[in-house]
Amino acid sequence: MTTQPFTVADVMTKKVVAVRPGAEFKEIVAAMERWKVTAVPVVGGEGRVVGVVSEADLLLKEEFHDHRLGLVEQKRRLGATAKAGSRRAADLMSSPAITVAPGASLPQAARLMASHGVKRLPVIDARGTIQGIVSRSDLLKVFLRRDEDLAAEVRHDVVEPLFPVSRRGVDVQVEDGVVTLSGRVRDSSLVPVAARLARAVEGVVDVRCGLTTDAEV
Repeated sequence: MTTQPFTVADVMTKKVVAVRPGAEFKEIVAAMERWKVTAVPVVGGEGRVVGVVSEADLLLKEEFHDHRLGLVEQKRRLGATAKAGSRRAADLMSSPAITVAPGASLPQAARLMASHGVKRLPVIDARGTIQGIVSRSDLLKVFLRRDEDLAAEVRHDVVEPLFPVSRRGVDVQVEDGVVTLSGRVRDSSLVPVAARLARAVEGVVDVRCGLTTDAEV
C-alpha cells in the first residue's frame, strides 16, 4: 500500500496564539513577544478566523509616528495610514485571512505562502474554525525524517511497484536525505520514472540515479 503524502495536519502547530478582535495594540505586541511569533490570528465567535495581525501591520504605527505624508501619498496609502492610527486588532488586522485546510498538501501550503508573501497560515476546518497554524519552519519538518525511513519508503513505494521482477537487484541508499539508486533493471524507460518518484517522497533532498539495464552492461 502506497504511503499517504504528508498534509498540513501532520506538521502544523496545534497550540495557537490568537487574539480577539477587541484586543488592544499593546496586548497584541505582548503576545507576540511572549510566544516569539511574528503574526497572530484574530478569532471571533466560535473560534472562527476573521483576520491576521502581523508585525508588518503593527510597525505601521512606528513608520508614521513622526512622518507627515503629503496629500498624494495619503491617498495612495489610505489603508496603511488607517492602520497606523488604530489600536484594536479588528482595525489592525489583514482581512480576509489567507488560510489553509488541514488536508492540504505541503506543496500547496508552500505555494500559498509564497504567492501571498506570508510566513505562516492559520489552519481552519470547513466551518472556518481554527485548528492550528502552519509556518515555514513546520513545512521543513519533513526533511528531518530519518534516512532509514526514507529508504524504506522508496523501496516500498517506488522500487517494488516499478520493478517487481528485478527489485532484488536494486539497491537503495540514503544519506542526509539524498537517495542513491543503483543496480540493474530490465526496462530502461522506467529508470527516469524511478528517479522522479523517489524525488517526490516527502523529506527527500535529492536523488542520484545509477540504475542500469541489461542492454547497458
